[in-house]
Amino acid sequence: MDNEIKIDDLGYDDFFESNRRKLKLDDFPVARVIAEYKGAYSVKNVSGNYLAKITGKQMFTASSREDFPAVGDWVAITELSDNRAVIYKVLPRKTIIKRKYSNKNETQVIATNIDVAFIIESVDNDYSLNRFERYFAIAIAGGVKPAIILNKIDLISKEELDAKIAQIKNRFSDADFILTSTVTDEGLDKLKTYILKGKTYCFLGSSGVGKSSLINKLIGENIIKTESISLRTDRGKHATTSREMYFLKNGGIVIDNPGMREVGMADTNSGIDNLFDEIAALAGKCRYADCTHVHEPGCAVLSALEAGKIDKDKYTNYINLKGEAAYYKMTELEKREKDRQFGKFIKNAKKQIKDLEP
Repeated sequence: MDNEIKIDDLGYDDFFESNRRKLKLDDFPVARVIAEYKGAYSVKNVSGNYLAKITGKQMFTASSREDFPAVGDWVAITELSDNRAVIYKVLPRKTIIKRKYSNKNETQVIATNIDVAFIIESVDNDYSLNRFERYFAIAIAGGVKPAIILNKIDLISKEELDAKIAQIKNRFSDADFILTSTVTDEGLDKLKTYILKGKTYCFLGSSGVGKSSLINKLIGENIIKTESISLRTDRGKHATTSREMYFLKNGGIVIDNPGMREVGMADTNSGIDNLFDEIAALAGKCRYADCTHVHEPGCAVLSALEAGKIDKDKYTNYINLKGEAAYYKMTELEKREKDRQFGKFIKNAKKQIKDLEP
């Protein structure tokens, strides 16, 4: 029994309590989903941990995958014997991180009720400013603050690292970022200080960037399995296959995630516009309200691009992300009809950039 734990230590606050009362769930204990398995969930509250399942009614009435519980959710439960429980209701979410499934017009909920999303890249071949922007877009769209962790800094020289820091500061001037190495332990104290008691942090990134190794360092134990170090690359491979929540000694809450090969844009237009606020502001000055910012006359975005006021790579990524977000919104029938036009749209955007190059 976790008798010393208070409910707010698990991230519970007035937002969730007020919603529990609105839903008339006062008679139900609440618990937080800390792991998701096939057909079951691990949930935790002040009384302990439970293996929980949802009701058949919830399965029947769910209109999409988003209606099912996800790691980070607060749920009203009925406690059974043998540390088992039934999830009666999912409380409204304060924030959510989701992405589009590959080749499907569906979304995958990565985690919910997150305060900060750590977007992690390593300094080797994984490093990409455009990928940072993709993760930033899905975080911001869900109301989550993104922060950057640049990991494995022991692999490159100080000059190479300084160049990457300059690139990040130029592209993400307002973002918090931390430099780390699990080999030298550089930056780990700063990361521990950044993580606050009762707040929830989600670690996002590609496979092999060191998410699990960083969390193991924060926990102080090798709880999360990582594959053996490759003799050829001297780097460990990510072995996490499911999402799981961990509670740090300082009271912080972290969620490890499987590596994601692709970060597809779902309904993230608001996140994209907030991330690319400079371009979005220019878009409002275009001659045509439905301007695609690729070829139209009187396009304020293209004018700024030609004048060198917008970074070319940032513009290209903006066009790609907006195109994906718009594509996601189409029905399956519309998508089949628009496949050819969408490919042409992206081709024209890339051609526009190439024509502007000296």
